[in-house]
Amino acid sequence: MRLSYDLHIHSCLSPCGDDDMLPSNIVGMAALKGLDVIAVTDHCSCENCPAVEKLADAYGVVALFGMELTTVEEVHVLCLFDNVPAAMEFGKYVRSQYQSVMNIRDIFGKQQIVNEDDEIIGEEEVLLINATNIGFDEVFGLTEKFGGVMIPAHIEKNANSLLANLGFVPEDSRFPCFELKHIGYLDELREKHPYLKKCAMITNSDAHYLEYINEPVNFLEAEERSAKAVLKALKAGNI
Repeated sequence: MRLSYDLHIHSCLSPCGDDDMLPSNIVGMAALKGLDVIAVTDHCSCENCPAVEKLADAYGVVALFGMELTTVEEVHVLCLFDNVPAAMEFGKYVRSQYQSVMNIRDIFGKQQIVNEDDEIIGEEEVLLINATNIGFDEVFGLTEKFGGVMIPAHIEKNANSLLANLGFVPEDSRFPCFELKHIGYLDELREKHPYLKKCAMITNSDAHYLEYINEPVNFLEAEERSAKAVLKALKAGNI
C-alpha cells in the first residue's frame, strides 16, 4: 500500500518549534493536506505523543511516536515507535541521560507540554536541544530494545548530522534508513559512503512551523495503513 508521509515534525515542546505547533494544529494540518502518516519528533522528548495519538485517531491519520534524539556527539537521530507506551518508556530512559543544562525560555524558546485540548499541562525545564550522554553507536540497540527504529536525520546538513559531526558512516552501522532533506545529494552520498547503498532513504519536512509540513509528495510502501505496518517497512528498509 502506497502511503504519503512526513515523519519529522516538531511541536511546541521543541524550543525551536513555533507556539502554533500544537498537536491539534499539526494533526489537523496533516489531515487537511491529505497526509497518511506523520510523526511528531521533538528534541529528546516524547511528552506530546499522547496528545498526538488521541488527535490522530480522531482525524484518521496514522501516527508514529518518538523523538529527534541528540547523541553525545551532537548527531541528530530520529527514533520512532508504533505505540505511545514504548515511546514514553524510551523517553524516560533518554531523560535519565540528559545533561543538566536548564532552558532559558527567553533565549531558546518555550518547551510546552500540551494535551489534546490545547491546554498547557507542563513545561520541560531542561534544555531539550542539548546533547544527551547517549553515543551514536548505542542508538540502534536502544531503539531496538524498545521496539523502535533509528533513522539518522538530515545526514547531508553541515551541523548536527552523521556526516558533519562524525565525518563518516561507521562500518558496523545497522540502521536500515537514513533521512535526507535534499534528495539531490543521494547518488553522491551513496558513492562516497557505501553503507548507504544498503539503506532506504526517506525525506521529511523537519517542520517547525505549520506551513512547512509536507504536502503528500513523498511515499512509502507498507502492507497496510497502520503504524505497525509503517514501522515494519522502515525497519526492513522497504521504502
